[in-house]
Amino acid sequence: MTTGSCAVAGRDEIDARILRVLRDDGRISNADLAAKVGLSPSACLRRLRLLESNGTIRGYTALIEADEHEHHMVVLTQITLERQTEESLNRFEAAVRRCPEVRDCYLMTGLSDYLMRIEVADAGDYERLHKEVLSRLPGVARIQSSFAIRTVVGRG
Repeated sequence: MTTGSCAVAGRDEIDARILRVLRDDGRISNADLAAKVGLSPSACLRRLRLLESNGTIRGYTALIEADEHEHHMVVLTQITLERQTEESLNRFEAAVRRCPEVRDCYLMTGLSDYLMRIEVADAGDYERLHKEVLSRLPGVARIQSSFAIRTVVGRG
């Protein structure tokens, strides 16, 4: 590709344009999507279905604005494990998947092993989560947390 993005096997520039448009508007009609990427509606729909069937597009999501009475505190938490064996990583990841407050969890390079985005009601709720859940996750050696002041860009 000439746009500076990484080419993924089987994807071309038209697929990349489809994905860019869908990132901005997942509810766009097929006719409008086809017009924006320069395809006929039937060709666009074929490509869209292929991107869905091969797992490139895993689903569609509605981003819901929080109710004015429903305030969440966002905490970015770095976790370092005692060991980085496959078994340790698998046990930790399985336990994290059962924690509903953890909205995102990424395996990282660098000083910590995982970065998590956690949503809690307030500092007291995070203290409870830290004490009762995070510190008891399998293999945890260190937890470092930062509290978000406000969202500047939020896309998901």
